[in-house]
Amino acid sequence: MFRKLNESSAQALTLTLTIDGVPVNAEPGESVAAVLVRQQNPVARTTPVAQSPRAPYCMMGVCFDCLAIVDGLASTQTCQVTVRDGMRVERQYDKRKVVA
Repeated sequence: MFRKLNESSAQALTLTLTIDGVPVNAEPGESVAAVLVRQQNPVARTTPVAQSPRAPYCMMGVCFDCLAIVDGLASTQTCQVTVRDGMRVERQYDKRKVVA
């Protein structure tokens, strides 16, 4: 559905992160949310009560639809996080589990 506007034959510097254990390429400076919306399944999380799928929406940190688990930290606003090589992203399903 979404694609990068600057896709070209020229090889740009790429980083590799994983989304649910699957390696995904990204460019330095991109947000995790931008990478998520380019995936076949752009869902970042499901709502805690109705389990409705949510994907990045506002891309500026207002709506909280882009929450995911980034490097083990749950409820991370992926639109506010810049990709890093080796980053681990997991979609956040169901209610958050709080461990005391």
